[in-house]
Amino acid sequence: MKRKLEVKQLQTQVLIIGGGTAGCYGALTLSRNSSLSVLIVEKANIKRSGCLAAGVNAINAYITKGRKPQDYVDYAVKDAKGIVRQDLLLSAAEHFNELTADLEQLGLVILKDETGAYAARGNRNIKINGENIKPILAKAVEEGEGLSVLNHINITDLLVEQGRVYGAVGFSVVENTAYVIAAKAVLVATGGASGLYRPNNPGFSRHKMWYPPFNTGAGYAMGLRAGAEMTTFEMRFIALRCKDTIAPTGTIAQGVGAKQVNGRGEVYEAKYGLTTSERVYGTVRENQSGRGPCYLRTTGISKEQEDELLKAYLNMAPSQTLKWMEAGKGPSGQDVEIQGTEPYIVGGHTASGYWINTKRETTVRGLYAAGDVAGGCPQKYVTGALAEGKLAALDMIEKLSGKAGEGEDSEEKTEASIRALADGILQEYERILNEEGAIYTIEELEEAMQKVMDEYAGGISSSYQYNERQLCIARDQIIRLQQQADFVAASNMHELLFAYELKERLLVCLAVIAHLSGRKETRWHSFNEHLDYPDTETDYEKYLNSRLENGEIHTFWRELVKEAEYEHSDQ
Repeated sequence: MKRKLEVKQLQTQVLIIGGGTAGCYGALTLSRNSSLSVLIVEKANIKRSGCLAAGVNAINAYITKGRKPQDYVDYAVKDAKGIVRQDLLLSAAEHFNELTADLEQLGLVILKDETGAYAARGNRNIKINGENIKPILAKAVEEGEGLSVLNHINITDLLVEQGRVYGAVGFSVVENTAYVIAAKAVLVATGGASGLYRPNNPGFSRHKMWYPPFNTGAGYAMGLRAGAEMTTFEMRFIALRCKDTIAPTGTIAQGVGAKQVNGRGEVYEAKYGLTTSERVYGTVRENQSGRGPCYLRTTGISKEQEDELLKAYLNMAPSQTLKWMEAGKGPSGQDVEIQGTEPYIVGGHTASGYWINTKRETTVRGLYAAGDVAGGCPQKYVTGALAEGKLAALDMIEKLSGKAGEGEDSEEKTEASIRALADGILQEYERILNEEGAIYTIEELEEAMQKVMDEYAGGISSSYQYNERQLCIARDQIIRLQQQADFVAASNMHELLFAYELKERLLVCLAVIAHLSGRKETRWHSFNEHLDYPDTETDYEKYLNSRLENGEIHTFWRELVKEAEYEHSDQ
C-alpha cells in the first residue's frame, strides 16, 4: 500500500528555520519591536537544540575593559589572514556587550571578579555558568508575544521564485505529515555542517565530535538549491581538542596558561604561529616529524587551578573530568594530550556560509542568514550569533512595515501558488517513503562519503592535506554517491530525516571540494593545505564565492569589501 502524507499549509509573516542561538534571538527581537507573526521551526526541540544544547562555560566574543569593537575586528582579520567582511564583524562586535547584558537579565549566570565586574578569561572572553543558556533562551521565546514554535519539523527546501523567497517546505520527524509554510521573510539559522569527514572516533563513538552531529549543513544545502550565493567554504574549521574526549582546549590554554609542547617537552606553538589554524598545523607537523604526541603542559599547576579545571570540564565536557578521575591523576599530575578534529564547515569560527549584506540578507530577496550558517564573519561565537539574529530581525521589521518602500518585494502569492511551488518536493518525500529494494542503506552511503572526504579532500588520515588530483577523485566519487543516494529508502519519518541529512551533506561536500580546488594557494595552514600551491598569494586576497547552477558548483572571486556597509548590487 502506497504511503501518503497529510499536508498542512501554514502562513506567517516571518519564518525562522532553526531554533538555536541566532533563531531564538531573532524571534525575541521581532517580538520586542513589532507585532509581526513569527513561526520558529526546529527539527529537534528548541529547549535543547543547536550548538548551545549542552551549555557553554564562556562568552568568547566580548569587548573587555579598555578595548573597543574595532580591536575585536582587528583580531579576527589577523586570525583569518584578511579574508573576512569587516562590515559584518564590526556591526556584530558593536552589539556584543549589550546582548551579554540582556542574557544576564534573562537569567544567565555570569561570573564576577572581586570588584563586581565580569570575570575576564583572556582579552576577549568572560566566564559564565552557561549549562542552561539554551533553556533560558527557549523560555524567553515561549513568553514572547506573537511567537510560535513547531518542534520536530525538518525543513528541507526554500520556496523561491524569480530570486525571491516565499516560504519553505518540510516534514514532521514523528508524524506522517508534511508542512508547506508561506512567509513574507525567512531567516535561516540552521547552523553549520558536521559529519562530512570521517571523525576522530569512528564506529559506535562516531558522534563524539566537536560540533553537534545533528548539524548537517541543511541551511547551506537549501540555500544552494535555491540559487543563493555562498562564500569561503574552503576555510574549513578544525578544532584543537583534548584527545579522545574531544573536550575544549581553550579553557586549559587560557585558564591556566598551558603551552603546547611536543613529546620531548619542547614548546612548539610559537614556532608555527598562534592563529587558530596555525595551532592545529603545528600539532600536525610535530606529529609528522616524529616529535609527538603533543600536549598542553599542565603538570605543576596549583591545586586551586586543578580544581577549577575539573569543575569547568564537569560542566561542559564531563568526559574529560571522568578521564582524569579514571587515570587517578588530575591535570596537575599529567599533561593533556591534544589532537585536531575532522574538518567542519561553520561560519561562527571561520568565514564559511551565505554571502550576505550588512543587514544579513542573502542574495535571495527576503531570505536572511544568521549564526553559523552566515558567512564572512568568523570568530562570532554566541554573541555574534545573537547579534546577527537581531540585525536580520530589525531589517525585516523595517521592510515588512513598509518603511523600505513597496514594489515587487511586497508581491504576495496565493495559497494554491505556494502549494504548486512545493508539489515536486512533497512528491519526493512520498517517493522515498515508498521506495523498495534499495541497494545501499543511508548509513553505508554516509560512511562511504566520510571515507572519500577523509582520504581525498584533506581529512585526518591525510593530515588535512590535498592536491588537485585527489580533489578530482573526491568530486567524482561524491557525485556517484549522490546518484546512489537518490534511491535510498525510508520506512518511517525518522528515516526520511536521515535520508535528507545524507543528501544535504553530499551537496555541501561538493561545495567544499569546489572551493578547496578554487583557491590556488595555502592561506590557512591545515584549514586549506593545498600541496600543489603551498604558498600564500597576494593575488588571492579575495573572497571565493559560489553558486549551484545546472547541477554544478561554480566558483568565482569577489574583491574585499572596504566600505562600512555593503549591499548586494548584482542579484
